[in-house]
Amino acid sequence: VIDGFSSSEVNFVVIGMAAPAACTRFSDNYDLKEELGKGAFSVVRRCVQKSSGQEFAAKIINTKKLSARDFQKLEREARICRKLQHPNIVRLHDSIQEENFHYLVFDLVTGGELFEDIVAREFYSEADASHCIQQILESVHHCHSNGVVHRDLKPENLLLASKAKGAAVKLADFGLAIEVQGEQQAWFGFAGTPGYLSPEVLKKEPYGKPVDIWACGVILYILLVGYPPFWDEDQHRLYAQIKAGAYDYPSPEWDTVTPEAKNLINQMLTVIPSKRITASEALKHPWICQRERVASVVHRQETVDCLKKFNARRKLKGAILTTMLATRNFSSKYEPQGRSIITKKGDGSQVKESTDSSTTLEDDDIKEDKVKGGVDRSSTVIAKEPEELRIVCPNKTTSQLSTNSYSSARKQEVIKMTEQLIEAINTGDFEAYTKICDPHLTAFEPEALGNLVEGMDFHKFYFDNNVIVKNCKAVNTTILNPNVHLLGEDAACIAYVRLTQYMDKQGVAHSLQCEETRVWHKRDNKWQNVHFHRSTNSPSYTFAPSAHK
Repeated sequence: VIDGFSSSEVNFVVIGMAAPAACTRFSDNYDLKEELGKGAFSVVRRCVQKSSGQEFAAKIINTKKLSARDFQKLEREARICRKLQHPNIVRLHDSIQEENFHYLVFDLVTGGELFEDIVAREFYSEADASHCIQQILESVHHCHSNGVVHRDLKPENLLLASKAKGAAVKLADFGLAIEVQGEQQAWFGFAGTPGYLSPEVLKKEPYGKPVDIWACGVILYILLVGYPPFWDEDQHRLYAQIKAGAYDYPSPEWDTVTPEAKNLINQMLTVIPSKRITASEALKHPWICQRERVASVVHRQETVDCLKKFNARRKLKGAILTTMLATRNFSSKYEPQGRSIITKKGDGSQVKESTDSSTTLEDDDIKEDKVKGGVDRSSTVIAKEPEELRIVCPNKTTSQLSTNSYSSARKQEVIKMTEQLIEAINTGDFEAYTKICDPHLTAFEPEALGNLVEGMDFHKFYFDNNVIVKNCKAVNTTILNPNVHLLGEDAACIAYVRLTQYMDKQGVAHSLQCEETRVWHKRDNKWQNVHFHRSTNSPSYTFAPSAHK
């Protein structure tokens, strides 16, 4: 979705835009209810159709904010959504154009993400994984039969129709989908999500329907063991693994998976697209169509446990990770065309997952010969930036200046809140710290040895033991090169270098440096820190300020 609104943020999905319908007032046909989610250009609300009493999700788009290019993409998405009608695909029902707003009416998908539902189940087996991938393959087969390639198959786009047991899996978000003729292979641009990209896309070769099957192979692998087949802290190495098709089946978790399941994965994760299994063929595979006889029905607790960690990582959101993994000094580089080129770096985590599991990338507008400086797009991606990150033309109108001033003020708010948080850390004021941080704060930091920490207990240890106050006579912290990315109206991400000066008990001066990213969310008009990530070359625990909370 062009405004940064992700299907994974709420328990329903928005998937497309239809061509302008007859100019019927939305309020004549629907009653608007509570807000379900919000993006930079839109708001999504539950609505009830007056004639039937049926519930839907209405996405209300502020059309004044959309560029001509945005409209073109939405029109493409609309054409695709209108011709896809399948039980395993979220459906677009209505489209109403009014003067300044466009109303899009979709299925109200209330069951949440498939992967979140799996970890909440009391029992989960290989046979259950087979049933899940069968429904996904059914949706992909319908797309391919209608000349559509999704290009962004991933867990965030696999939802459940309702919370009822056995609810249908629904494929969502056709924002990157393209139309192809038959088995056409062509270069349609660099698009997708890093851990799910196919070798042919990474090699910048012609591609088509087989890219969706590759992504299905990655998803099936995760469904069986709870972690992905390709992962590395460094994106260069991640992409090299994918291009080589370098994955394996480690013991002991894969020892209990049937050979038939591995056989299907192998046929999906075949590097040469022409030799890769098709959706139609995959649905006829014994592990799918003879599930009762072939697939194991033993409960897979280890898979559920690993999947919980995998889900926690995914929840850090693409926009957060895009900033977190930006260039070493957290500064963006821009092309003459004004697109943001962000070189990814590993985040140092030990959890077995690809570098960035949820950021959707698209580069179908910039041609090879326009990229300057020999940039290798197999390791450099062009992200879909939020509105606030776009380069503004020199000839600013009054309204543009006003918008920029508003954005600048909000960015200063985030910097100020970050400074206040660090001050609370330096003074050992846990009460002030808890007021600024969300109670369910998540963090990656050296002290946690690569694990994702959730909640306040881990951080409270350092405050309770007065670590900084005991070891230092004086502490001063400077924030260098702060970069604030505004994510809609009520969220922001700040990346910066944190330079800490301190005097030890012997009166000797020291300095430490680390790189930090903090994600802020505005609730009740108050900013709260909901996640942070810190990397540092300083050893953990050697000095209190290295244990920056």
